[in-house]
Amino acid sequence: MLLFERSEYLARVARVKAAMTQRGIDILLIASPANQFWLTGYDGWSFYTPQMVAVSLQQEEPIWIGRKMDAVGAKFTAFLADKNVIPYPDHYVGSADLHPMQFVAEELQRRGWDRGRVGVETDDYYYTAKWDAILRKNLANCEFVDAFLLVNRCRMVKSARELDYMRQAGQIAAAAQQAAFDAARPGVRQCDVMAEVYKVTTAGLPDFGGTFPCKPPNAMVGEMCSAPHLSWTDAPLVENDLFYIELGGVRHRYHSPLSRCIYLGKPSERIDFIGKVIAEGLNAVLDKVRPGVVCEELAAVWKAVIARHGIEKDSRIGYPVGIGYPPTWGELTASIRAGDRTELEPNMTFHCIPAIWLEQYGLVISETFAITDKGAECFATFPRAIMTKS
Repeated sequence: MLLFERSEYLARVARVKAAMTQRGIDILLIASPANQFWLTGYDGWSFYTPQMVAVSLQQEEPIWIGRKMDAVGAKFTAFLADKNVIPYPDHYVGSADLHPMQFVAEELQRRGWDRGRVGVETDDYYYTAKWDAILRKNLANCEFVDAFLLVNRCRMVKSARELDYMRQAGQIAAAAQQAAFDAARPGVRQCDVMAEVYKVTTAGLPDFGGTFPCKPPNAMVGEMCSAPHLSWTDAPLVENDLFYIELGGVRHRYHSPLSRCIYLGKPSERIDFIGKVIAEGLNAVLDKVRPGVVCEELAAVWKAVIARHGIEKDSRIGYPVGIGYPPTWGELTASIRAGDRTELEPNMTFHCIPAIWLEQYGLVISETFAITDKGAECFATFPRAIMTKS
């Protein structure tokens, strides 16, 4: 069953083709699984073997090229006609002599798509140096140009249904944070708290289920909270532990991240103070959100709040989010920080995560939101505070 109407997929293809035309690209090769999903609907855990989506200005639909056993999944999840799902034989997999990119090049030659300017996602996680070398060797008559983030930028403005999925993901995220809070107490292992988080993010809510996240939550306790991207252990929680949790609710691959800290006991005056400053700064950023505002203006609002309280932070405080495939739920296109002039447009979606990391601990309160004409629409409803539990 398709997640979106065929007309929506074709509108996305048209948006990409317009960007290709503007940059003089005749054929676009898409390696990113997130971009493949957005453009075609294809959704399978098959990206550990090479697969590619190709968009030609001369054809209405893209084509998906992937492993033969995964072509069946493409027919279930993609909006494409069967003729545009192109399987390569299994002897290309794990071979020392053959490579799937050779097959891709041959398929482009067969279609007469081996001339002109070919755009490739040169800095994508899944587009390797070997892929690039094979394609360039076998498509010698093409001019290769960098098209990294071309599709990502087309994804930034969400449709009504995409926003619905992100709203549902936000509800799941809030329920997961509540589950963590309910489970956390002295004597309970960190991993057992996170198991409750996974239960909620997988099961979702009574009206809709969840989807596995594209990456594990960042969840640290005590001094490890001073490092932003670590994981939990099997150590039991103790009195006065600080538990930092950044998780994502997920609905049909659409992620709504939400971050909070749980304190087991009465926090120190300093922790309480910094938590309140983070909440004040986050609220000020959300109040500033409007179409036409640029990312660095949001960062300036945050900086003004924390500077007033004598606090400094040198890293960005947010980024666009939406579809998530390993290793990230970020769209990679913009950052809420000084110097980024990306202009906010209605139905863009961002994760604002103004965490403060200090030598002995880190604190975080975050929200995922959409830009509307009236301001920021947050997808989760959860207290913006350090969550204390005696």
